[in-house]
Amino acid sequence: MPELPEVETVARGIAPVLVGRRLRRALVRRPDLRIPLPTGFAGRLAGRRVDHVGRRAKYLLVDLDDGQVLVIHLGMSGRLTIQQGRSLADLTLGVHDHVAFETDAGDSLVFHDPRRFGLMTLVEGSAVANHRLFAGLGPEPLGNGFTPAYLTEVLRGRQTTIKAALLDQRVVAGLGNIYVCEALYRSGISPRRRAASVAGRRTDRLVPAIRDVLQEAIAAGGSTLRDYAQANGALGYFQHGFSVYDRAGEMCRTPGCERTVARIVQHGRSTFFCPGCQR
Repeated sequence: MPELPEVETVARGIAPVLVGRRLRRALVRRPDLRIPLPTGFAGRLAGRRVDHVGRRAKYLLVDLDDGQVLVIHLGMSGRLTIQQGRSLADLTLGVHDHVAFETDAGDSLVFHDPRRFGLMTLVEGSAVANHRLFAGLGPEPLGNGFTPAYLTEVLRGRQTTIKAALLDQRVVAGLGNIYVCEALYRSGISPRRRAASVAGRRTDRLVPAIRDVLQEAIAAGGSTLRDYAQANGALGYFQHGFSVYDRAGEMCRTPGCERTVARIVQHGRSTFFCPGCQR
C-alpha cells in the first residue's frame, strides 16, 4: 500500500495539472471501488474548479470550488496517471481504469486500480476533520504537532510494541511498514521494544528519524516495490537506499556492525531490523 511519501508525491504531481483548472467531465466505469461511489458522482464533479490538492495521512484531498472535497485513497494497487494533452476521447482505457477526469486544458487523469481497494468519495469541506475516514487520526509526522513530548505522552502506558504503536494511525497519521522499519533503524530502537519504554532520549532520536526518512523518501519520489508509480508514470527510487527493509540476511550498513539484517513477523507484518544496532 502506498504510504505517506508515495501519496505526497502523487499529490505534488497532480497539483500542477489540476489546480486552477475546471473538470470538464468525469468518466465513471463502475459503481464502486472499496465503497460505493457517491450518487451522481460524475455530474457533481463536472464543471467544478480545483482550488487545492493536498494530503491527510494516506488520503489525497482535492478541494473544489463548491466547498466539496474529493477524497481519494489509492488502496493497495491504485495509481493516478496524468495524460497531458490528451482528452478522454483520445484515451484507450483498460479494464482496471475505473475513473477518469478531463480538465478544461484538455489533460486527463486516470485512476487505475486492479484490486479495487482504493476509494473515492465527496465530503463537505467543513466536515472533513470529523468524517469517519479522518476522525481520530493522529498528527501528521511532518507537522508541528508531532514532537518528542507528544510521542512520549501518547506512548505512555502502551504495552504493545513500538512497531505496532507507530503503525496505529491514531498515534501518528500516514506511517506504514516501510518507513517505520527504516526510522526505527535510524534511531537505534528495536521494533520489539515495549512502546511505553520509548520516551525521553529515545523519542528525541525517533521523531527526527521519522521526519528525515519521510522527507528523503518524498524527495526520491517514494518507494516502488510492486504497483506504485508517480503521477507522471515514473517509478520511485527510495527503495534503492533501504537500510533494513526487505534486506533480510544482508549485512547491516552501520559502519563497524558485523550483524546481518533480521526479519520477524509482528502482527502479521514483516519487520526488518538489525539486532546489533537496535536495542
